[in-house]
Amino acid sequence: MENTAVLMWGMFFGSIGLGFFMYGKKQHLITPVFVGVALMAFPYFISNIVMLVVVGIALTILPYFIRR
Repeated sequence: MENTAVLMWGMFFGSIGLGFFMYGKKQHLITPVFVGVALMAFPYFISNIVMLVVVGIALTILPYFIRR
């Protein structure tokens, strides 16, 4: 059951990352592009559900504090 949760959370944060990447590329903003790539890549390296959610939420709110 844990593997299914990791897969679903990874897919969720990956889709948010794709949205950030497309938005940053269209608006020519560097922070959303890097956050988008990070959100799409980090689920491959973290298998703990709690850490996956914490890092995903932290990366998701990061562009709201760093505007470039």
